[in-house]
Amino acid sequence: MNRTFGRKQLVSTLGLISLAAVMPAPKSLYAQTIKSKQPNIIFILTDDQGYGDVGVFFQHQREKEGKPFERSPYLDQLAKSGAMLTDQYSAAPVCAPSRASLMLGVSQGHANVRDNEFDRAIDSNYTMASTLKSLGYQTVAIGKWGLQGATPWDVNGNDWNARPTNRGFDQFFGYMRHMDGHEHYPKEALYFPEHTPIEVWDEGKNITAELDKCYTPDLWTAYAKKWITQYEKSVQKDKPFFMYLAFETPHAVLELPTEAYPQGQGLKGGLQWLGRPGHMINTATGTPDSYMHPDYANATYDDDNDPSTPQVSWPDTYKRYAMSNRRIDYCVGDLMALLKDLKIDDNTIVVFTSDNGPSIEDYLPKGYAHVKPTFFASYGPFDGIKRDNWEGGVRMPVIAAWPGHIPAGQVISSPSVSYDWAPTFIQAAGSVPPERMDGRSLLAELTGHPKKQLVSLIYNEYYFHGNTPGFKEFAPGHRNRLRDQMQLMRLDSFVAVRYNIQSAGDDFEIYNVVTDPGERVNLASQPEKTVKINMNAPLTEPVRTIAELQDYFKARVLQVRRPEKWAKRPYDSALVPAVAQLKEVKKGELLSGLSWKFFKGAYSWIPQTSTLQPAEKGVCSPADLTTRELPGTDQKKLRQAGILALDGYISVPRDGRYTFYLKTASPCFMRLHDMQLIDDDFGYQGVSDKVASVFLKAGLHPLHLFIKQDASQADQSAGANKSTAALQLSWSGPEFSRRPLKKTDLFYLK
Repeated sequence: MNRTFGRKQLVSTLGLISLAAVMPAPKSLYAQTIKSKQPNIIFILTDDQGYGDVGVFFQHQREKEGKPFERSPYLDQLAKSGAMLTDQYSAAPVCAPSRASLMLGVSQGHANVRDNEFDRAIDSNYTMASTLKSLGYQTVAIGKWGLQGATPWDVNGNDWNARPTNRGFDQFFGYMRHMDGHEHYPKEALYFPEHTPIEVWDEGKNITAELDKCYTPDLWTAYAKKWITQYEKSVQKDKPFFMYLAFETPHAVLELPTEAYPQGQGLKGGLQWLGRPGHMINTATGTPDSYMHPDYANATYDDDNDPSTPQVSWPDTYKRYAMSNRRIDYCVGDLMALLKDLKIDDNTIVVFTSDNGPSIEDYLPKGYAHVKPTFFASYGPFDGIKRDNWEGGVRMPVIAAWPGHIPAGQVISSPSVSYDWAPTFIQAAGSVPPERMDGRSLLAELTGHPKKQLVSLIYNEYYFHGNTPGFKEFAPGHRNRLRDQMQLMRLDSFVAVRYNIQSAGDDFEIYNVVTDPGERVNLASQPEKTVKINMNAPLTEPVRTIAELQDYFKARVLQVRRPEKWAKRPYDSALVPAVAQLKEVKKGELLSGLSWKFFKGAYSWIPQTSTLQPAEKGVCSPADLTTRELPGTDQKKLRQAGILALDGYISVPRDGRYTFYLKTASPCFMRLHDMQLIDDDFGYQGVSDKVASVFLKAGLHPLHLFIKQDASQADQSAGANKSTAALQLSWSGPEFSRRPLKKTDLFYLK
């Protein structure tokens, strides 16, 4: 059998179901342990903060070694009260694509914002915010957005088509444009006067003129505290809220606050929103870019590694960097105190993380030393920084707290990725996410049920024509490496990385990042070395050697993505490997047709279904699909609202380009392997051909097709003539024109 690989679970689909807010949540194959009402959710995202910048992740180790270190006491406390996720990846090593994947719940193989596409309009599809809103949440975004699209918001009524309030948020306060996030005093614009006017938007109005001396981390936090406090006093207080709090620090200009953090915390202390133009928050006093915390003001270090010589003062650049991170720490502590004061901390999920690794882009004026993340080892025990697919560019400091649900002091080392959070929040809200999302809910492991945890799909592709810095702290093979086209995938303990990709056949560098976090030993040079990874999927064999793992990664990265026309890759036209050749499958193992499952319910979107119990199931031929008269069950049971999920394999006769045509009378979604081939769920376009082309190798390819039927369509179907086509699936290939799929094309596993 050819050693090529498909989806981890080929017969079932990955996923989670979501119902309308008025519908009860479906019963899952593993019971949800949450007994409380829907929790509030606060997602805190920093900008360019490295894994190593947080005390409990790495800075405590620096302190023990007598090296310059940063302090983060409130984040450390947050970690003690909940869980540290030590092996979570960002979706991309730079801001815009990372945030787009986070919000959409999809990998960079399916996101429409890739590479360095700052201010590109995020896809009009299901988002973290829109799904939660449909489940009854009040939603608010605060801070940096940068995914709104290029069209300016002006007095003539034109607007950014992908502004937050068009992607599921009820309210937005913050920087709409990416470039504005380079400056942390919007009115004074101390270091970016050429980019003025800088704009802070509040419910459709630019209020920058009112923001004298407002340091943005303080501004966003004061607004967040004000919003939560007012919300908890409102008539809506019994309705849960979702807050996306996106800092734009420590990214860009390393500006300082106006003054020390205000005394106290929470409801009556700390940062406060005053709401007076010119004095909007209680730290809008003193001198902008002036305050340095005493922990850093007089800090010294051994600059020459000679204890016999006097220590010298930290360079001002690094004092500023430490101060920027410390201010975020104070803001988080203040926010957590507010939740406790309002007595909502026990029913609020708080997640803290960063968008990508640390940067060398400080944007300080002449006279300042440029920041190097080596001073604090901001990349932690790894190599790589922002724009790198080495671990330091994509491994994030992640903390999740939910008192009474997430056990305190937990350390989770299972691999996960940032686009897992949207599914996690949806499940915590009592429902399950769309099939469109690539992420897996992390709720099982977070709440102490690791055996029930789905495996995360960790995939990243990125282009940047630059080099990894030549820091002496990095492995010689990583220094000054040309990045260009890059890919990353993680499986179990192993990470596969490619830089400067020329073709789909390029070998991956393979590292065991559990035993070798610095990626010093490239296991690809030891092809016969044995490994133990059971793929646990039909028609595949366990991976036994590094050579077989190399084959797996080369196949898998083509099976989980779709090309994007404005983010060209050298492997876009590569043939997607099959999972097996038909002639090599054991006789009787595959039968002609497809297996199907019917999930009864009034669904808001096409759900992922792997954790759900079907109401009906059976097998069918391609001809059965056109009338929806599926054999082996009472047809009346299928004429109800619900989801029809079809699974099997399509037999591709020869290598080449194939085009699929799908027509349904209701929303549909189709995958080959894990690639999203046809998505006609969100914003269903009606009964018309949905067309998608893909390059395929000859052999068997897993097919997963989902069709959503609501109550009105079910009633129509019940009285329809059997000749009325409910589903039409056809294809064309290198040697044949468009035709319906036949029973000799489709197979299911016996």
